[in-house]
Amino acid sequence: MQIIPMFLKELEQEAQATRKMLQRVPNDKFSWQPHPKSMTISRLVNHIVELPSWISMAITTSELDFAVVPYNTDGLNTIEEVLELLEENVADARAKLEATNEDVLAKNWTLRNGDQIYSIRTKAEVIRVSFNQTAHHRAQLGVFLRLLDIPIPGSYGPSADEPQFKLIEQD
Repeated sequence: MQIIPMFLKELEQEAQATRKMLQRVPNDKFSWQPHPKSMTISRLVNHIVELPSWISMAITTSELDFAVVPYNTDGLNTIEEVLELLEENVADARAKLEATNEDVLAKNWTLRNGDQIYSIRTKAEVIRVSFNQTAHHRAQLGVFLRLLDIPIPGSYGPSADEPQFKLIEQD
């Protein structure tokens, strides 16, 4: 079984679901956060749109060292900028996936902060983590939007805010 075609399909599906969720975020809510320990919406959406770039990074590098490249997810201030970066990162991830091969994806990739190693995974595993993190943080954004009473779209089927959603009654 070849994994690259599966990754390409999943990339497109996750990008579509992510795009729909991000389009619901109002610019005037970027500084909102549900709790002091929670990220602001700005930080969360900035992180969500960077996650496809981890696919490209995993394919083209052997590690990320936060001691050399400090982690920063801020920078975009409007949903239009966020959506633009999402499209750029998805296009780059798609191109890198299409240009690579299974042997490259079997190589190890390290996440570290100087001498402290957070993880060593195959490049394929890093790509899976990128997809998982996208779904995780998109769901987190859905909760944020729900708390703001903003209707959310479905990701893997309809949400309770969509007209085709029907609750199944329990006896």
